Amino acid sequence: MPSRILIRAAIAMVWLYQGLWCKVLGRMPHHQEVIGAMPLLGGPLGQVALVLLGFVECGLAAWVLSGRRPRVAAIAQTALLAVMNAGGVIWAGRIIPDPVGMLLQNFVLVLLAWVAAGEANHHVEHA
Repeated sequence: MPSRILIRAAIAMVWLYQGLWCKVLGRMPHHQEVIGAMPLLGGPLGQVALVLLGFVECGLAAWVLSGRRPRVAAIAQTALLAVMNAGGVIWAGRIIPDPVGMLLQNFVLVLLAWVAAGEANHHVEHA
């Protein structure tokens, strides 16, 4: 099994890529289209919401990497992905190129988040 830090780093890199690269720096314009499809989030408000979401994702990256409160971090990641995926499928499903692939990839990320949480608790229990 990979080390706990490697698992946390992999999760953090996904959040950092999605948050910083795709949303804050705006390197994936499709993200703007998806958030613009949400109720009340068209136009400039959607851009602000997208950047704020990007900063939240960057914060999650830092939190996961820190290793602090891994179960709470896993709950936060699960909740955020559930809300984002549900909103995306409900309001922007027609413009998401591969909704099934998106859901599958996010399931794997959530699963890895819970593996990281379990590994942290396993380490504490057997220390």
